[in-house]
Amino acid sequence: MTNQRIRADGGMEASYGFRSVDPQEKQPMVDEVFHKVARRYDIMNDVMSMGAHRIWKDALVTALNPPRNRPFRFVDVAGGTADIAARIVRASDHGAHGVVVDINGSMLAVGRERAQRQGFADAVEFVEANAEELPFGKNEFDAYTIAFGIRNVPHIDYALKEAWRVLKPGGRFLCLEFSAVDTPFLDRLYDLWSMRAIPPIGRLVVGDDEPYRYLVESIRRFPTQRDFASMIEMAGFERVGWTNYTGGIVALHSGWKL
Repeated sequence: MTNQRIRADGGMEASYGFRSVDPQEKQPMVDEVFHKVARRYDIMNDVMSMGAHRIWKDALVTALNPPRNRPFRFVDVAGGTADIAARIVRASDHGAHGVVVDINGSMLAVGRERAQRQGFADAVEFVEANAEELPFGKNEFDAYTIAFGIRNVPHIDYALKEAWRVLKPGGRFLCLEFSAVDTPFLDRLYDLWSMRAIPPIGRLVVGDDEPYRYLVESIRRFPTQRDFASMIEMAGFERVGWTNYTGGIVALHSGWKL
């Protein structure tokens, strides 16, 4: 299925999973997916990844290494349930302050509840906004994070340029995303699990298999690690690189605004 991946010159704006759609239709279709799954989103992450998403997210925060002894401001985009934001705040001993941005109000509602329940509401602001056009000025944040969200953005190149714009000089971009498996046999096993098992499990947990059919198909359409790194560089970032986890099922991409 790797031959269906989008290359670095773009194309996901007209892709809804394996279907071709009008670029104007994609965002509303994706929004509907996340309205449906918001309340069970983190539960399904545990089921789909067999808990590994927790390790991958911890790896992102470890790479970020938020300081505990100086002001540090981050923006977590497409992070509605505040799972990443909670980890960053904890890792900084509640010294970091951030903004969780999501285009989907249902996901943000889950994040606000988590922030209140887990005691970090004073450290995080929630903003409903589009990753392609962030409501912030230039040079506002020390870090920009996005986990398992950028493949759902219709114009990924716009989102990357916005990431560069809102970061301070010296700021860091970190993106965790499903990627191209590079381990023999694991790629076949992963295809079987994700394409055959996850949609039916989604139907059992969420009551609808269509959102998870889209999500697993969108993974196959996302650029390879090398192509996505090229997109990050084209947005202006330097020292761009990536680290594969679990045989390339997931990659953590990094870049700096220098």
